[in-house]
Amino acid sequence: MLNVPSQSITAASLEHALAAASASRPLRTTRRGRVSPLVVACLAGAVELIALVITGFSLAAFWVGPAEAIADHYAMAILAGALAGVLAAERLSLYSVASLRSPLRHLWRIAMAWLSALGLLVAALFLLKVGDEFSRVWLMLWLGGGLATTLAVRVAARTVVRQLGDADRLNRRAVVFGAGEAGAELVARLEADRDSDVRIAGIFDDRGTDRCPDSLAGYPMLGNVDQLVAFCRTNDIDLLILSLPVTAERRLLEILKKLWVLPVDIRLAAHASALRFGPRAYSHVGSVPLLDILDRPLDEWDQLVKSAFDRTVAALAIVALAPVMALVALAVRLDSKGPALFRQKRLGFNNEMIDVWKFRSMFVEQSDATASRLVTKGDPRVTRVGRIIRKTSLDELPQLFNVLAGTLSLVGPRPHALHAKAADRLYHEVADGYFARHKVKPGITGLAQIRGWRGETDTEEKLKGRFASDLEYIESWSLLLDVHILARTPLALLKSDNAY
Repeated sequence: MLNVPSQSITAASLEHALAAASASRPLRTTRRGRVSPLVVACLAGAVELIALVITGFSLAAFWVGPAEAIADHYAMAILAGALAGVLAAERLSLYSVASLRSPLRHLWRIAMAWLSALGLLVAALFLLKVGDEFSRVWLMLWLGGGLATTLAVRVAARTVVRQLGDADRLNRRAVVFGAGEAGAELVARLEADRDSDVRIAGIFDDRGTDRCPDSLAGYPMLGNVDQLVAFCRTNDIDLLILSLPVTAERRLLEILKKLWVLPVDIRLAAHASALRFGPRAYSHVGSVPLLDILDRPLDEWDQLVKSAFDRTVAALAIVALAPVMALVALAVRLDSKGPALFRQKRLGFNNEMIDVWKFRSMFVEQSDATASRLVTKGDPRVTRVGRIIRKTSLDELPQLFNVLAGTLSLVGPRPHALHAKAADRLYHEVADGYFARHKVKPGITGLAQIRGWRGETDTEEKLKGRFASDLEYIESWSLLLDVHILARTPLALLKSDNAY
């Protein structure tokens, strides 16, 4: 995996990012009713598990009798064998979309998974000295019947998966960078593989119209690197494939300096390279070998776990803190005229514009929706109640509703205001690669906050310290890290020297 140092990255301008996030929003091509490959894999595994259990019990009832089939020792053996079969198939990646699309292509691996599972079961029965309690004929029947059941399930899954793919509800959308001969071959091979779950959404190249064709394999050229970044920001893209020579190191690094801030998987096509690495170095899209350059920070399973954790804890927190929020809202209304809540536009995941809710801490007529001017100590714009709730971060409590809505996480890089500055310079001008912090959802609290990087950013060093912590969080995310940060947040709030 390539590690691109943040110090060497040059980000696109904030104005360009905002334009991409707003002006082009009507052209966004999202997939209605998109089905997660993770959900498909889990459902396929669950159906296969149930089918194997039913097959095991049915064959036992047929051969040794219904009463014996439901006895404890048969029931435990059937459940253990079916579960082992599903786990073996999962270890061999047989629930991936590509495997489910073409079960006959993976027939040998499917058979090996089930054979190994039954082999482990037989070995366990032998070691536990209970083998004599089971019919050997039943075990052989289940070996064959289980394989037939697995194939039947996968043939049915193939039909469903292909229907979802044809409706563009399950495919991964990919963009290709590089319109040379290798790029043309790459597109041709991807198009020829009907079992592939990758669909090409665009072709890009940075060599100019004099060296690039107007189209490639029927796909029009959509622009250079900067336009590729804007395209990925405003479209639902999963995969970015670079079709460049591995030996073009300098050009590759220059391109990655602009692309690494995107929340997509970045791969380097290796089909045209004379260099050969070990088999484990490659991933594949159909028959095309790819070198993994950068992964999106959270895979689908991580996103599912984090989202479930966020919403569960946020819902419980809202119930527990409802009296506190009611009192804060009342205090805000009594202290100064105007609404209790304040809505501010900020940049969220993938530079999406989001509305973040807070308790109002300033006088209505002096509110600064874009944060073009930092709040300083003794700022006359802040109300009496505002000083208290800003100091204690009680003004952030309404963002729990943002978490329920899915625009924020409990933990993540803080969503900064659009025109926030550090020492009179916009944030993205101070920190190279600034927009890489938007590769995950922003959070109410984060690693930077518990390290003391909260509040006023009157110096560039403060922003850089916050940014470095944000990147560290993204690169090392785990659910335990989120729990750790949440547990330390109340203690961090006691040290509020920079919060005004």
